[in-house]
Amino acid sequence: MNPSLLAAALISALLLVWAPGAARAASEPAATRVTAKGLVADFYLPAGAGGRLPAVIELGGSEGGMGAGAARDSRLLAARGYAVLQVAYFDMPGLPKELGLIPLEYFKKAIEWLRSQPGVDPNRIGIVGGSIGSEVALTVAAHYPAIKVVVATMPSSVVWPGISHSRADPPSTFTLGGKPMAYLPYGAPFTSVYDLYAKGLTAVDEHQDAIIPVERINGPVMLICGKADTLWPSCPMAEQMVARLKARHFRHAVQLLEYADAGHAVYGPPLDPASPHLASLAALGGTVAGNQAARQDDWPRSLDFLDSVLKPAPRI
Repeated sequence: MNPSLLAAALISALLLVWAPGAARAASEPAATRVTAKGLVADFYLPAGAGGRLPAVIELGGSEGGMGAGAARDSRLLAARGYAVLQVAYFDMPGLPKELGLIPLEYFKKAIEWLRSQPGVDPNRIGIVGGSIGSEVALTVAAHYPAIKVVVATMPSSVVWPGISHSRADPPSTFTLGGKPMAYLPYGAPFTSVYDLYAKGLTAVDEHQDAIIPVERINGPVMLICGKADTLWPSCPMAEQMVARLKARHFRHAVQLLEYADAGHAVYGPPLDPASPHLASLAALGGTVAGNQAARQDDWPRSLDFLDSVLKPAPRI
């Protein structure tokens, strides 16, 4: 499979998962576009918000971060009482066209911008990312202690190469300090996108520097995956992270939610049974019923997890 076809196949497959998103209801928060500090992001505030709010950085996947699914989740988090910054990181004006060599400092700017907002509590910021967005979320949280909680869905335990339409050997997803970060090479030869990642993962012991140092995260971590994921081995990678955190005596709470009959659409608000997008839930593994059941369970649990850290109960 040549790099252009691979990139097209990966992005098309992921858009099947991220596309389902109901149109915004009139009562839901609207977005304000943010371009300060070189950012491209949408900022959501709850209607009638007052005081300093807890905040969440929301990251989409291989669509570049500004897809409909991440926007849907951002609106729902804002309606729950969070200030939400949905951050694009490629394929938007002013940003790299392709996923690759994204400065990690770009996300530091997003954190700093969010912390500077008068309606945001700078000490109550979490991050949520799915698929490639989980790779971003976990890497960012491992480097910047201002992030106090992580929800990583369909997660990656390592930094991978980026996604390129033109290069047979795409570079690392990130740079840090102007230098490419270590990454785990794709496996070869491969017959599918899943095979590319699964074969790559077998060599992880030879690329220890590509492993995301999740033990550095400054707060609780929730990992969510579907065991029938056909895009990449998200549950094996989630299990690797749990084992790493346990071996390093991680001092914060860790929750792993695994669902046997769900795939890469394991996470998100459950869809209306009449939704025309319902069948797409099974496009990347599991069944429609299995993915829908997983969402019915993990969506409220992820919200409760964020609340438990960012909205602590008042002391009596």
